[in-house]
Amino acid sequence: MKDAYALIVEAIDDGIYKPGDRLVESELAERFGVSRTPVREALQRLETQTMVKRDGRSLIVSTLDHNQLSELYTVRTELEALAARLAARHATPEELRVLQSMIEDDRKVLGDPEALARSNWRFHHQIHLASHNRYLVQQLDMVHRNMALMARTSLAAEGRDRAALAEHQAVVDALVSGDGAAADAALRAHISKAFETRLREDARREP
Repeated sequence: MKDAYALIVEAIDDGIYKPGDRLVESELAERFGVSRTPVREALQRLETQTMVKRDGRSLIVSTLDHNQLSELYTVRTELEALAARLAARHATPEELRVLQSMIEDDRKVLGDPEALARSNWRFHHQIHLASHNRYLVQQLDMVHRNMALMARTSLAAEGRDRAALAEHQAVVDALVSGDGAAADAALRAHISKAFETRLREDARREP
């Protein structure tokens, strides 16, 4: 059974609690069927990780400002590029076939940004696992948790879904060829495009 911390993180990741939403200890305890003590401890842990923040006497799910977003993408780029280089060296044939099958499956849900966002994380996580470096996977999991603080997926932008799949294919092609430098470059280009798309979409929403 998952603990209170994992349950709250999962709820944020799934969009049940979005950036700016208030987190009430008693409501969380009731929702997850646990006592208030582990919920309180989980919220304290999330606060130290800056996933939740104080708003008066309440706790709310954090939002990312422009600088935080830039910093997060910088860290994500470096860690994911490392994962791609290691995966080019260590990925098994089975892992590579799974990655290719994920791309094929994603073609069936083009036009559904929420479904693609979920499968996008699974695709990237599979690359992390294929690096066969547990410490890197742990760090990337933490980055992913913070990515959940972005209220919208960049895959909702017009044309981004097909472009992202083409970028995923370039990464897999490099991994299959065992070319770490090409995998690194393809992964960096993919994340750069995602970041650029997000910045463009955010700029359109500015008052």
